[in-house]
Amino acid sequence: METTLSMERHRSIVQDSKIRRPPRNFGSPYILMGGFAFLIAIGTLLLSLPFTNTKNEITPFLDALFTATSAVTVTGLVVVDTSTHWSFTGQLIIIILIFTGGLGIMASATFLLVLIGRRITLANRLMVRESLGVYQLGGLIGLARRIVIVIVSIQVIGFIVLFIGLMDKYPISDVWWLSLFHSVSGFNNAGFVIFPESISLSVFKTDYIILLTMSSLIILGTLSYSVMLDIFGYRRKFNRYTLDSKMVVTATVGLLVIGFIVFLISEYSNPDTLGDLNFVQKTVNTLFIAVSGRTAGFSTVDFGSMEQHSNFFLTSLMFIGGASASTAGGIKVNTFAVLIAAVLSSIAGRSHVVAFGREIPHPQVYRAMTVLILGLAIVFSVALLLTITENLMFIDILFETVSA
Repeated sequence: METTLSMERHRSIVQDSKIRRPPRNFGSPYILMGGFAFLIAIGTLLLSLPFTNTKNEITPFLDALFTATSAVTVTGLVVVDTSTHWSFTGQLIIIILIFTGGLGIMASATFLLVLIGRRITLANRLMVRESLGVYQLGGLIGLARRIVIVIVSIQVIGFIVLFIGLMDKYPISDVWWLSLFHSVSGFNNAGFVIFPESISLSVFKTDYIILLTMSSLIILGTLSYSVMLDIFGYRRKFNRYTLDSKMVVTATVGLLVIGFIVFLISEYSNPDTLGDLNFVQKTVNTLFIAVSGRTAGFSTVDFGSMEQHSNFFLTSLMFIGGASASTAGGIKVNTFAVLIAAVLSSIAGRSHVVAFGREIPHPQVYRAMTVLILGLAIVFSVALLLTITENLMFIDILFETVSA
């Protein structure tokens, strides 16, 4: 009898645990991917409608799909001219897709739920954690709220500065929309441009205010919220930053300096890019290329007219990208910094990976290696396929593949 009761009690406990066990996919990245896919589908549908373009015709499905995908993933590649093909409504849809995609699906959804007073479930919190790239579970709702406030504030400031800089160049009725669109596009590293009669930002090649403002927005967009909190918050001294912030800041500054030097030397006398500018203009434009080319895709020069080695180096910078949980793409500077630390530790003969006096856990190193190998594998496979199917130079195919 006791044995029978014990078995029944055990069976009851097992069944109860099965009922109470949360679904395994609560924090699954597949849910986040589904969120992005749903947003892209909505964007594609809207951009296909006649009133979203200037011709008042149905936009071909592939053009609408490509534009929506590029906007949501803040990639910046386009197949139609954003300023001439899309109407104000179409451009508004694109900028909403950029803002939502740059902020993150779950962070955006959570903030909206908070605004309308809905309860945030454990599943929501787990997915927000995945989206923001953080580890803590407590305080996520407050964190998502602060992130939205900070991000919106930065873009509002960018809007004001751009508005002042554009007032004497365009009709005042157009300046507000141009300023708002490019502030959002710049901070989110989206690369979308609607300036009339301009290839990207080429008309502002000698306008320091516009270039430096866009550069500042782009740099802030490549940093995660936690890094910005360390820089501008209560840990303003570098030695008080978290290890992740130290690695992101160091790698970002290092890549910007190296990129600036390489592009200035390579393009200094190139008549198709910087050759016709004075020294100050060359310096500002080179800085802008080093900042924007790595993550955003804005340009004041034709990338196709750059020296071949400049294009290859720019492709390498794009492959690295910006920080994790930022609006930038790439394998992330965090990954790059961990790999550099692993190489240096190996050269020094250490058995553990060390950076800034602290040990980096082996799982994090393995994850960085996995991201690098998968990234290289995807780029290699796609570039090889396009080399077979398209009659283009390999450097151009590689450039577009990494950009995408």
